[in-house]
Amino acid sequence: MHHISKRASALTASAAALALILSGCSAGGSGGGQQASANKTLVVDNTFDLKTSDPARAFELTGSIVDKALYETALTFEGSDVTKPVPQLTTYSMSDDDKTITLTLDGKHVFSSGNPVTIDDIVWSYKRVQGIAGNPSFLLSNLSTGKPFTIEKTSDTTMTISDTVANPALPYILPNPSLGVLDSKTLEENGGTTDKDDKAESYLNGKSAGSGPYQLSSYNATSKVVFVKNPEYTGTAPKYGRVVLQNVTGPSQKTDVQGGQAQLALNLNSQQVNGLESGSIKVAKTTSANVGYLWLNQNEQVSGGVTNDPDFVKAVRHAIDYEALRTVAGSGSTQPGGIVPSQFLGALESDENNTTDAAAAKSDLASSGYAEQTVTLSYPTDATLDGVSFADMAQSVQSNLQDAGITVKLNGLPIATLLDSFRAGKLQAGLMYWGPDFPDPSDYLTFSPGEGLGLRAGWTESMSPEVTKAKEAAIAAEGDARAAAYQAWQKASNADGAFVPLVQAARYAVTNGVTGVTPNAIWTVDLASIE
Repeated sequence: MHHISKRASALTASAAALALILSGCSAGGSGGGQQASANKTLVVDNTFDLKTSDPARAFELTGSIVDKALYETALTFEGSDVTKPVPQLTTYSMSDDDKTITLTLDGKHVFSSGNPVTIDDIVWSYKRVQGIAGNPSFLLSNLSTGKPFTIEKTSDTTMTISDTVANPALPYILPNPSLGVLDSKTLEENGGTTDKDDKAESYLNGKSAGSGPYQLSSYNATSKVVFVKNPEYTGTAPKYGRVVLQNVTGPSQKTDVQGGQAQLALNLNSQQVNGLESGSIKVAKTTSANVGYLWLNQNEQVSGGVTNDPDFVKAVRHAIDYEALRTVAGSGSTQPGGIVPSQFLGALESDENNTTDAAAAKSDLASSGYAEQTVTLSYPTDATLDGVSFADMAQSVQSNLQDAGITVKLNGLPIATLLDSFRAGKLQAGLMYWGPDFPDPSDYLTFSPGEGLGLRAGWTESMSPEVTKAKEAAIAAEGDARAAAYQAWQKASNADGAFVPLVQAARYAVTNGVTGVTPNAIWTVDLASIE
């Protein structure tokens, strides 16, 4: 699996640099820094895209922050380094054919209820993810066939997870917070099952059932989540006895961190951090692995016969001013050539399909037969792309498309409303983002026709056989051939696909008087590591 280590080296280097900067932060300020104790409260500002704290259902960036604090996973990553899975609840070994991972319970772990963590709990938690079949369920399924992994208890301390084909990404999938291990006994007493009859979500949005460093004190998906120490946690106890993760817009995050009302702000953009660093306030920057993208629905009933036209899609790709979007996103942003972010194996530096060309846009539009129909472009109003306003991005795109002769109506929606409609495949076009679920390009195959994200854009497998062929070749590729195969898949998707990768923004972490803020591409930040 050496190719995976090579793949993530760029990400690790940038994240490590950020961690180094933040670890040197002053211990002053209202956060108390090294003086933090069980009696102190840590306040973290975040722009929420939160829908639930149930790991089997949570699949948003804020949800990953929450569940990372509440639940342990079989394997984890150390700090910012996503090149090497390390034990948390279990150790692991891979079979020679890379089809099966064996997990062995490592040490003693205890749920907040006082129940010990067992292999049965891990098996039950994984089967619940599969059985509920919510958004994270694809993590435990074969990316090509959709067939669920086979999960089996093999002894009182061991279990196996098996794919039908070689899958070297298996150890890299398991650290995702959506695969947090639940207290099966407690859950079964509160409506928890391993099938679609599960009714434990409301319980988990009021009380946590994990073995992580924190437990849930209160939960509101639109305002704040409050954590308190889990007294049963067997790892290194967090420095703060209480953490408040609150939903705050960028401008207010700046005010909060300046005034000491918050010790960490996660969603400030380049304009907001300009000149902010002073005294105990520290600013650190990396390029985010979150990719902002545009989708165009390919289902004729939803598209109105417009956004599903191949020439119309080409016109949009060439009409967009990608440099203008980078200006909106600010210093440190980049344009990915494909949907795989610049830090990962198989990333495209550029693609001629996604280049600004006004003449080509107008020619493609004429070929499409477009007759001045209004295209509705949806975007989230209460979530950002690493601090960058989707409204600002939408206005930029609207202006670009209108210059090409396309009439665009903007449709701002709360993130929860947008996600419900998007996941149901009901939106004509829009802007959204994708944060990595695990550090491997195979995570992005969901953007293929007939796959999860593809279907949200009405893109069925039969519509683009060449993209499907390229996807299957990428899955089958091994070793050093993987990078080229994933690049070929993205080029095929850009030539005949529903998604237009737009921008990766800079990610800023602004601290006031705290240390230990270590960015991670999968869960953003580990609240328990902050001092």
